[in-house]
Amino acid sequence: MSPIAHVAGRAFALVLFAAAASAQNRIDMVTPVAPELASYGPLAVGVRTIQVTDRNRPDILNTKPGEPTARYDRTLTVEVWYPAALAPGQPQRGDYPGVITRDPAVVVTLHGRAVRDAAPLAKEGGYPLVIVSHGYPGNRYLLSHLAENLASKGYVVASIDHRDSTYDDQKAFASTLYNRPVDVLSVLNELERLGRRESATVWGGLVDASRTGVVGYSMGGYGVVNLLGGGFTKSFESGNAAPPNRLLAERGASNPEYLKSTDPRIRAAISIAPWGMQVGAWDAEGLKGIRTPVMFVAGSADDVSGYETGTRALFLAATNADRYLLTYVNANHNAGAPIPAPDETWISKDGRPPGFTHYNDSVWDTVRMNNILDHFATAFFDVRLKGEAEKQAYLDLIPNGRDGVFAVDKDGKPTAAHTYWKGFSRRTAVGLVLEHLAAAR
Repeated sequence: MSPIAHVAGRAFALVLFAAAASAQNRIDMVTPVAPELASYGPLAVGVRTIQVTDRNRPDILNTKPGEPTARYDRTLTVEVWYPAALAPGQPQRGDYPGVITRDPAVVVTLHGRAVRDAAPLAKEGGYPLVIVSHGYPGNRYLLSHLAENLASKGYVVASIDHRDSTYDDQKAFASTLYNRPVDVLSVLNELERLGRRESATVWGGLVDASRTGVVGYSMGGYGVVNLLGGGFTKSFESGNAAPPNRLLAERGASNPEYLKSTDPRIRAAISIAPWGMQVGAWDAEGLKGIRTPVMFVAGSADDVSGYETGTRALFLAATNADRYLLTYVNANHNAGAPIPAPDETWISKDGRPPGFTHYNDSVWDTVRMNNILDHFATAFFDVRLKGEAEKQAYLDLIPNGRDGVFAVDKDGKPTAAHTYWKGFSRRTAVGLVLEHLAAAR
């Protein structure tokens, strides 16, 4: 067999292997080369679906310019993962049937470790809360790999279906522009209420909302920036896609009330490929309002949110925050966040384009990217929400992974020459960059 044929045969075998793995539609895969903290934690995971209603919210879609702002009760579907108490010998696995994909006609079943409606595992003082916000469009399962993973390590994780912004309910962009940060605050308020010790619900005593983290992807990342104190520019408030009556000014940098509204319960955030900087949603002055520790995540080839003019510009301009930027070199907009493309999205249905590219990256393997995000999210939130100072070592790294020196003795212990990324095995930090900038003094 010629060398070319041999390589072609191996490539075909890898495609078949990838297809077989995808066919399982698993969200909980951890590869043998995953970084250390990508592994699931010691706790079993439960999952429940709840509804959260915010009364008297501005109704963006039914408000006409120059007329009084319409109002409505905005109800959101939220998936909540949490540490669970399973019966002895009960399997740690579960299914997510009826999950809508990028093509709403394609509905799939995902498989993971969470047990539907399992009894919560009580903990004195409750668990930190992490709220997850998907892209436009998306749904509450888009980052479910991260949700399950964090719940197994002692977090309650609430992922939102943002109304007017899901695969089967995608409406005018103006609604997403206004509602993203407000939806997160509504879910935070409701889970704080449900999680109080005196609550008669299943959540009573389970949620410590005073230690909240937020994760947002794309338009979710946009919402995170505004939640943390990145007030909108005046030009963005009145742009072509903006809601009527300058409603975005409520959360604009020039509004003194907005500047007072940063929620102290939110102690850390991860903003993945945040949309907006590249179109002028923020400027350097407005971004000075961000003081909450934040980790930005991006692909260096992101052609949706931009990299140098987008996520990296945000990272550099948020000068009053302690912040990180994790870059997947040559990845595009799907860096880290989306679950692996369900098998049903690999082929077209009824002549429509397949939804595969909505989840996939052309350079990076999705499972590998998920594992890396899970690893860094664990370290970041464990430090900021749990006070586990020893996890800081997973963040204090030589910036460019390819520059690390892997040097261990015969017992596998690092020598004095070892500068490789903590938690990463040999060669596996290549293609990654983690930068850190401290808050201005």
